[in-house]
Amino acid sequence: MRILVAGSTGNTGTRLVKELQSRGHETVALVRESSDTSKLPEGATLRQGDLTNLQSDVTDGCEVVIFAAGSGGDTSAEMTDKVDRDGAIRLIDIAEKSDVRRFVMLSSVGADDPDPDSDLAHYLEAKHAADEHLKKSDLEYAILRPVALTDDGPTGSVKLGDEVDPKGKAARGDVAQVLADAAEQQEWTGAIKLMETVY
Repeated sequence: MRILVAGSTGNTGTRLVKELQSRGHETVALVRESSDTSKLPEGATLRQGDLTNLQSDVTDGCEVVIFAAGSGGDTSAEMTDKVDRDGAIRLIDIAEKSDVRRFVMLSSVGADDPDPDSDLAHYLEAKHAADEHLKKSDLEYAILRPVALTDDGPTGSVKLGDEVDPKGKAARGDVAQVLADAAEQQEWTGAIKLMETVY
């Protein structure tokens, strides 16, 4: 498959691009003009685009889109809205009008019902809005909501579903593998799953 990865130069995105390529997929890495692409593997096609100002042809030629971008909890509320909410919604809308059939969203634990008292409240509200928009689209979708991320590689020991500990940890290496699964597997169609790494 030809898969567009938004957030391809981030900590999770670079792992994801490598994982997808190891499975034989053709990857299209969405990058800004200023992005450091040095960690992306050879063979990844670079496609310029900024989530704060996406062009309408950004998903052309791709069958699947994976949104692995995130401003995180450290950026301004304005940038969080521009990337995690508005950027994701715009990308969903563009994908819906193109040949894309599946959209995989990297979301977050707590995005289903954001706690207004949480330090990440604004981020989770932005993620919630994007998730809800995706669910209402005509695209096949899958939404992954990991708990707090670590920079660990894949462990292969993952728990998915309601038994996940919201205060647990999720290795980025495992997240990348599960996102790739969600892009490939029919059983992920319409699925929304919590995820943690079992250390």
